[in-house]
Amino acid sequence: MSTTTETASTPTGAATGRPRSGAAPEGRRPRGRDLLHALPWIGPALILIFGVVLFPAVVMFVNSTRDISISGVDQGSVGFDNYLEVFSFPYFWPIFGRTIVWVVVVVAATVVISLGLAQLLNKAFPGRQLVRLAVIIPWAASVVMTTMVVYYGLEPYFGIINTFLVDIGLVDTPEGYGWTRNPDTAFAWSIVIAVFVSLPFTTYTILAGLQTVPGEVLEAAKMDGAGPVRTYWGVVLPQLRSALAVAVLINIINVFNSLPILKVMTGSIPGYDADTIMTMIFKYIQNQHKVDVASALSVVAFLIVIVIVAVYVRVVKPMKEV
Repeated sequence: MSTTTETASTPTGAATGRPRSGAAPEGRRPRGRDLLHALPWIGPALILIFGVVLFPAVVMFVNSTRDISISGVDQGSVGFDNYLEVFSFPYFWPIFGRTIVWVVVVVAATVVISLGLAQLLNKAFPGRQLVRLAVIIPWAASVVMTTMVVYYGLEPYFGIINTFLVDIGLVDTPEGYGWTRNPDTAFAWSIVIAVFVSLPFTTYTILAGLQTVPGEVLEAAKMDGAGPVRTYWGVVLPQLRSALAVAVLINIINVFNSLPILKVMTGSIPGYDADTIMTMIFKYIQNQHKVDVASALSVVAFLIVIVIVAVYVRVVKPMKEV
């Protein structure tokens, strides 16, 4: 009898642990109210994203559908004719392929070399701080300045790099080969410079990841009889997953959008045999004064980057736990 009385006096929904119909769960506030509370904090970032990223992207897309004269006068809409001109350009697909080669080779070489440098800088040795400081120099220096040093170093008659190559026997005579006059060699040297200037960021990103590897894990691997190579591949490298994923992703974006190195190294070469999509955009604006077609090509390049990043994030899952 008492059980019946207690059950009858129990509030509706208490026995099941569920709230009554129409009642909001305890401790949960409407999402709109949370957004209003967060708006003062995220507002400046949203304004910056809109002003730096979204607004220029919208203007770029609008310009890609217009007929813009050499003097910059908008002469009306042309629909997607500018895109048709981009894809009908005979050098577009070779340039697209060269861009992919440029990104893959530079990023792959940068990551491989940075893994070795980071492992070296993670060891204790005399003068380690000075070496770590020296690694930052290519990052701190101007990319244009670094490229100009290499460019003039490759000059046939007075370039120090070219003279060194002659001294070690790789080149027969100083004037025998113009490194920056040939599209293939100029492009190859551009890759070398791009790797050089990309090393500091990638190395320090991986070095930061190495600092997070627990020492007791390495000790456990050593006690289990694992050698240095097996420990690195089986223990250390998996721990670097997040650092490597971020470094590769940022390098892909930076290298794809890189202009100064190729502009300095290949800018004096006629034609399009050493161009990537970025230098092709620059030539459309500088030489042909086609802002509308350059905008269409910029939209195409933007979409290519978005697709590459989306596929990379989908496959690699950089935020996935080890």
